[in-house]
This record gives sequence, C-alpha cells and structure tokens, in this order.
Amino acid sequence: AGNSVSQWGEGPVWTGQKLLFVDIEGHKIREYDPVSAADREWSVGERVGLVVPRSSGNGLVMGGDNGISSFDPETGEKNQWVDPEPDKKPDNRFNDGKCDPTGRLWAGTISTVKKEGDASLYCLDTDKNLTLKYPGVTNSNGLCWSSDAEVFYYIDTPTKKIRVFDFNNDTSEISNEQIAVDTVDWEGSPDGMCIDNNDNLWVAFCRGSVVRCIDPKTATVLEQIDLPVSGVTSCAFGGESMDTLFITTGQFSNLEESGAGRLYAAKPGVSGPPSVPFAG
Repeated sequence: AGNSVSQWGEGPVWTGQKLLFVDIEGHKIREYDPVSAADREWSVGERVGLVVPRSSGNGLVMGGDNGISSFDPETGEKNQWVDPEPDKKPDNRFNDGKCDPTGRLWAGTISTVKKEGDASLYCLDTDKNLTLKYPGVTNSNGLCWSSDAEVFYYIDTPTKKIRVFDFNNDTSEISNEQIAVDTVDWEGSPDGMCIDNNDNLWVAFCRGSVVRCIDPKTATVLEQIDLPVSGVTSCAFGGESMDTLFITTGQFSNLEESGAGRLYAAKPGVSGPPSVPFAG
C-alpha cells in the first residue's frame, strides 16, 4: 500500500479516511490515503515511536526520544508536554502507544540498549497528567482493549508473552494480571497488536514474517498473514468499512529484502473498531 519506504515503520492508526504511522529511525510521521494513493510525511527531528490524532482539530500527539509532544502537521510546530525519563534513562525513548476507550493515551518506553526491566508503561490522561502504570519492562509494545472496555492486552516484546489485565475504564486502573498467550515457542517476537470486532488479537511477529490472529481466551492461532519481509512491526484496521488490515514493516540492516519498510494491506475477512483519538 502506498509508495513510501520507511527505515522502521511502526504504529499504524486509522483516522478520518487516512492511515497515520511512524518511521521511527527515519524521524518521520507518515500518512497514507488509500483513495488517492497519496503519501505524505513530516520530519519531527527525533525518533518517533507513536502518533495518535487529537479530537480537538487537526493536531496530533507523538511520543519519541523527547517524551510526549503535540505536533501540528499544518505548521510543523512541536510542543513537548511531558518526559518521564529524560535524565536518568538517556537510552530510553517512547515506543508503541494508543488511546484507551476514554481517550487517554497509553504509551510505553523501550530501552534501546536492551537493559532488562528499565522501561515502563505510562498513561497520559486528558489533563496531560502522566501516571506510571506498569514498570519493569524492556520493550513496551502492542496494546489494545476489548470491545466492552473491561480487558486490556499488553506486550513486553522480549518476554514473548501477551499479558491480560482487568481494565477499569472509569479510573484507568489495571489489575489481575495474567498471561493470555505465551509465544515463546513461536517464530518471531510479538510486536505491535490490534483487536478485531470479534475480540481476537492481530499480532505482528517481528523476525517472523507474519501477522497472527489469536483467540486470547484459548491462546490458539485462528489465521495468519504471511509477508515477504522479516521485520513485521504492527497492524491496524482501517479503510471505508474498517475491514482492511494495514501492516507496517521495517528494514534490518543485515538483511537485503526488497519489500522491507513498505506498508502492506490485507483483507482478512473481519473488521476492527475505529481508533480513539486523544481527548485532551
């Protein structure tokens, strides 16, 4: 899908009639319009791990090397809101994130030097207050919520486990942590993730060349989408009927793969819920 090639594509989110995603190592926010097949990009001057729309106008919220910031694609103006790990953890940056059903932004950090347990998952409420939600992770990655907003799924990639929590949508509290899916014996590592309207998980497996659809209640693979590249990073439902699965990929420096870094699209036969913009 589209003609853009990212160094490390990630974090797709469908907004309006377009797909937003990031090129982490290319320091870019990207946009793809499937109707016109137009690609747009904005350089943001730092590694950017996530982008989400805001309900207030055309602005975006991004997370990267320098914490969480607002970004105006019309003017290019960027304003830092909060950075929880600036001094004590210079090797950390924000990675994957998305908004919960109420419009709070959940975003986690990654230790770029793979220091185990040095990163965390945070929640930014609509008043822009940041709360630590889950510490002691290494590479905070995929996250999504069930259709009834009572369950939260979360991936810390090196553990190769998909965790599940009870979620209180009123207070944003997570509790009763359990392992929903242990992928230790599966090829690739679980990376970005989204959920479909049947409450099944779609998980990108980096170095696995695949997106797997998983029933989190039984931990069984229901379907898989094979891709021609190793660096499969994340996925999100979009399109006019929300039944297109957009898949981001990245380029490994030690692998020569002609399609690496491209955006892919598949029609898996199911649809997904609309994304929630940041409500602050």
